[in-house]
Amino acid sequence: MFYVFIALALGFDFLNGLHDSSNLVATVISSRAMRPRVALIIAAGAVFVGPFLFGVAVATTIGSSLLVAEAITQTVVMAALISAVIWNLVTWYLGIPSSSSHALLGGLLGAAVLAAGFSAIRVDGLLKILTALFLSPLIGLLVGFSAMRITRWVVRNSAPSVNTGFRRLQIPTLIGLALSHGSNDAQKTMGVIALGLLSAGRIETFFIPSWVILISALAIALGTVLGGWRLIRTLGGRIYKIRPIHGFTSQIAGAGVILSASVLGGPVSTTHVMSSAIVGAGAGERANKVRWNVMRHMVNAWLLTIPITSIIAAIVYFGLDQILR
Repeated sequence: MFYVFIALALGFDFLNGLHDSSNLVATVISSRAMRPRVALIIAAGAVFVGPFLFGVAVATTIGSSLLVAEAITQTVVMAALISAVIWNLVTWYLGIPSSSSHALLGGLLGAAVLAAGFSAIRVDGLLKILTALFLSPLIGLLVGFSAMRITRWVVRNSAPSVNTGFRRLQIPTLIGLALSHGSNDAQKTMGVIALGLLSAGRIETFFIPSWVILISALAIALGTVLGGWRLIRTLGGRIYKIRPIHGFTSQIAGAGVILSASVLGGPVSTTHVMSSAIVGAGAGERANKVRWNVMRHMVNAWLLTIPITSIIAAIVYFGLDQILR
């Protein structure tokens, strides 16, 4: 059971990297700043390094602030992971940029509530997580909008050759964005694995062992380097035609928001933050530039993620409980 659980956690982490690689490289590919394979390799390297640089505050939030200790069992955590994996696969196949973070949260809530009732939830911890998840896209939108306005004002008298500079600047901004993504998203898997270790009695108190950081970083980096091409096409072209200035400003905005959340221990969705930052950058140039109907479909998927994954996790938990009894 324990090794199956570890495999499930790393599978979720891998799919997270595959799913969210689009958020990292879609703009640099669409603006022709980098070749797709080079962009994915650079992003994967930075994603791997990220968890080692910025601490484990997010992992601690996920692992020790959401559920009471008595409700944490391997079956609960396995059901949550299976639910999140199913949702990630479905949305990846459909090309919908949904949130792995929301999927994991919904899975944990659904399985824990079925197992131990609503008393299993730490309300203060849940509110902290929900605040981070739902406010971060709005902040990403505003920062992306502001970054575009400021950048356009700075280069208002520049020649068209300024686009060459923006293409080059997208290399360091891609690295910064990927570092922030690795520091936030890999930590969610670390927190889940630590929950499994605690429930299996392999650690006495909640903490993140070094080997957990290593395997989580490797799994998400491997997923990133393979790339979620269906989602890259959605973020890179369906919202609006992205030019180098959009890539630069949206990456600056996304990296700033995600890295700030990582340091503060707030789990955020890279998908939501970057999608919102891309929209903000487009609206900062011209509001009617953005295909708002595409964004509306994405938001609908975001709102459905937690309820659907909660239901899936509850069903999976019931099945696992019957089998493993």
